[in-house]
Amino acid sequence: MRTIDVAIVGGGPAGLAVAIHAVRRGFSTVVFDRQALPADKACGEGLAPPGVNELEALGARQYLTPADCAPIVGIRYLQEDGTDVSGRFTPAPGLGIRRTALAAALTRTAREAGVVLQERCGVAKVIRSSERVLLTTAAGEEVEARLLVAADGLASPLRQAQGLDEPVKAQAPRRFGLRQHFRMRPWSEFVEIHLVRGVEAYVTPAGSDRVGVAFLWEHGKVDGSISFPSLLHRFPALRERLEGAPSDSHARGAGPFLRKVRGRSLDRFVLVGDAAGYVDAITGEGLTLALRSASALGHLLPQVLAQGASRDSLRPYERAVARHYWRYALSTRLMLAIARSPALRVRLLHGLSRYPAIFEALVNFVTG
Repeated sequence: MRTIDVAIVGGGPAGLAVAIHAVRRGFSTVVFDRQALPADKACGEGLAPPGVNELEALGARQYLTPADCAPIVGIRYLQEDGTDVSGRFTPAPGLGIRRTALAAALTRTAREAGVVLQERCGVAKVIRSSERVLLTTAAGEEVEARLLVAADGLASPLRQAQGLDEPVKAQAPRRFGLRQHFRMRPWSEFVEIHLVRGVEAYVTPAGSDRVGVAFLWEHGKVDGSISFPSLLHRFPALRERLEGAPSDSHARGAGPFLRKVRGRSLDRFVLVGDAAGYVDAITGEGLTLALRSASALGHLLPQVLAQGASRDSLRPYERAVARHYWRYALSTRLMLAIARSPALRVRLLHGLSRYPAIFEALVNFVTG
């Protein structure tokens, strides 16, 4: 049986970031993922300035080329009546980055740091006690770890298996996303959010010659069949911009987004990234929140493991994540409420267009 310090299930940005922090603090670390790495995923692909800072601290930013990413200077909202309002990030820009390029940069950084990556290797069984965690892989290998990190995404089988999943009420709105890329030079350095009744379109520069377009909508609020072309048809100006541009990826979907948790840790077990709870993608903060949470756990790992990786030792991590999560959750729920009331949204953006400094302050509050 192999014995390690930290076992991480999930080789996305959150899991890889935790792994990099862990090995740099001297802990033997293995990442298990069912897929080959780096893996793609439906994602808005925007990093707010704090997320860029985390990426640079990990040392992964150096592996991104202009073909992979593009600076984002702020957020611009545009609605069906032609009203628009923009807010710039201060004091530094964010980054639009193709998800596969981000994953590749983090995978390379992890390998160079000494992380063991077990690709195409799912975890079939977990036995957790206050003394250790025993994992059995799908291939039958047994691994003993001092701490198990679940970075296995929105649906997180590990979160459910360990009893930290809080069911979402059946009547709760269910939101979904669909994204695709186009090969063309970005026409704006802003993330553009186009708004019509029932659907939002997010346009993100994701390279020197790539634009990512993601649609978000609520189940039951959009008539007819759902497809990328049918959603794009609702945005004539955007459709005209994209006309003739070759696709640079296949349409990929995600959702439902809302995931609740009873807590983010147990003895020898901790949740990070989307597995640790998610409200919605409407603010585009998922990647930044994941990297910040990974950093918080990484900095606390020496103390956590020295204290037996108990739930008590993980409480500082829970508090650190809560500080970031409350701002994300508050702003996301507020924006969802506004999006669900088109009349309120139209009036609000009309008002903010006359006071752009207020909007810019709101943008930096949400992303700060």
